[in-house]
Amino acid sequence: MSAKTYEVRTYGCQMNVHDSERLSGLLEDAGYVRAPEGSGEGEADIVVFNTCAVRENADNRLYGNLGRLAPIKARRPGMQIAVGGCLAQKDRDTIVKKAPWVDVVFGTHNIGSLPVLLERARVQEEAQVEIAESLEAFPSTLPTRRESAYAAWVSISVGCNNTCTFCIVPALRGKEKDRRPGDILAEVEALVAEGVTEITLLGQNVNAYGSDIGDREAFSKLLRACGTVEGLERVRFTSPHPRDFTDDVIAAMAETENVMPQLHMPLQSGSDAVLKAMRRSYRQERYLGIIEKVRAALPDAAISTDIIVGFPGETEEDFEQTLHVVREARFAQAFTFQYSKRPGTPAAEMAGQVPKAVVQQRYERLVALQEEISWEENKKQVGRTLEVLVAEGEGRKDDATRRLSGRAPDNRLVHFARPEEPVRPGDVVTVDVTYAAPHHLLAEGPVRGVRRTRAGDAWERRNAPQEQKPAGVMLGLPTVGAPPPLPAAPAAGCGCD
Repeated sequence: MSAKTYEVRTYGCQMNVHDSERLSGLLEDAGYVRAPEGSGEGEADIVVFNTCAVRENADNRLYGNLGRLAPIKARRPGMQIAVGGCLAQKDRDTIVKKAPWVDVVFGTHNIGSLPVLLERARVQEEAQVEIAESLEAFPSTLPTRRESAYAAWVSISVGCNNTCTFCIVPALRGKEKDRRPGDILAEVEALVAEGVTEITLLGQNVNAYGSDIGDREAFSKLLRACGTVEGLERVRFTSPHPRDFTDDVIAAMAETENVMPQLHMPLQSGSDAVLKAMRRSYRQERYLGIIEKVRAALPDAAISTDIIVGFPGETEEDFEQTLHVVREARFAQAFTFQYSKRPGTPAAEMAGQVPKAVVQQRYERLVALQEEISWEENKKQVGRTLEVLVAEGEGRKDDATRRLSGRAPDNRLVHFARPEEPVRPGDVVTVDVTYAAPHHLLAEGPVRGVRRTRAGDAWERRNAPQEQKPAGVMLGLPTVGAPPPLPAAPAAGCGCD
């Protein structure tokens, strides 16, 4: 009898991507196999939804997807559906009431329970709802099925101690809990031994790391320690909070060779009045001061941000202040959001909710300004010679254009002409930038050089035909010590940092 197949559908921030790799690892450890690429709706035996609760339509999206699976599940005895993540932590029993065909509901603190809950639901023939109120075990002790052979997430903390009025995440993820530095570095070293050359340190409020263990400089020390790991070529982190962005972190970024010249730091608003209403603990002057210090220490750094438009009470003058910060900061990229009411957050009950038409108009003005700045900043890259880490799946048109794609040290996306010699994801190419668009760079001339790497070797091993793979070798880390996962282009976070 063939093994049961599974599919994990992920919504939301990098934390959820990270958790989904754990869920996949748990299921494979329990004997399930991933559904083949391109499988149709409902073809997997187990469908897991790893949900987000940040956006207003998150509930509608989930229940719409569950509704489409209901008739398929009715025709397929033995098929199971599980719902986890932030929306599951928030809605709990409501999910089973609205969608009684769901078999398992589990929370953000107990993802390790999924295989047991699925089996219990099968044996008892009734839905299992298990929502832990606090973290049972740090997720990095769980098995992992990493999506990338050459890049990995490494979670350094979970939870958040901030009380932003627009954000429900602290209520669902809990207070910040930090991992011990030795455990983090052991995980990094184990990943590098597997062939990983790029890691992204991950936390809901990543640079607050140390508050739980009583060391205000713990994050900068961790960055410097990553610089001593032989074979680790690129270190990134996401997402920091301006409140905790201290000079020792900037110094560590500038002085640690493998920490990349890239920073994603959420702004949310440029208006001091709106920042106060959001319960953000910095003001415009403080934010721009950090940007100035980072640029002084790292002149080539690409800085990106998150911005919310239309927060309750936002006036035209407030919005103009946001545009002012965008012009001053000259972000390489901004992830922009229209304010979305979340039940259970203080902002949802605030007076002065901005009309949708006004929010839309402001949003379009912000996007137009940022597009203009992104393009101008990218044009400054033309003529530069860059080392590009070749990526898998980053260039949707690569086949049609005979190009490959990858990331520059500052995380800009670069499309380059395919060289004559074989190049694998994880390898590094040296290219000259010939053209800039708002969201990518082109290197249309011949590649200057190709450096084959251990990461490329790891990718090649992972993608070798099944009969060539050594028996008994697991991908990802086993349940010892500490494991992690993949980055892609850092996308917008959950908007809560």
